[in-house]
Amino acid sequence: MAYKAGLEAEKDVILFLEKLGYKLLAHRYRTILGEIDLLVANDEWLLAIEVKHRRSLYEGAYALSKKQARRLLAAFDYIIQLKPEWLRPNIRFDVIITDWSGQIEHIKDAIRLS
Repeated sequence: MAYKAGLEAEKDVILFLEKLGYKLLAHRYRTILGEIDLLVANDEWLLAIEVKHRRSLYEGAYALSKKQARRLLAAFDYIIQLKPEWLRPNIRFDVIITDWSGQIEHIKDAIRLS
């Protein structure tokens, strides 16, 4: 049930990002270092997106662990090396949270090297 809800949330997020002018490059892109939920781009930006679907936006905001964030960054770096044609002048890793009522919150630059 949670898997299906997660897939539906990802579909909603894809539509949300397309309305913002992004094109989907990959959905659930698997690497040896981890899986990135969505990779999208426009002329200026390449975004890796982690989608979190929870009961509330508040719960979703705290659903990403530091360990998971490190693994996601490593996977994103690997993808950039593997797919240089996807590079844009700007890159970042965002988190998009959806809740059971269908609300969406886009947290830009949520995961970064520190």
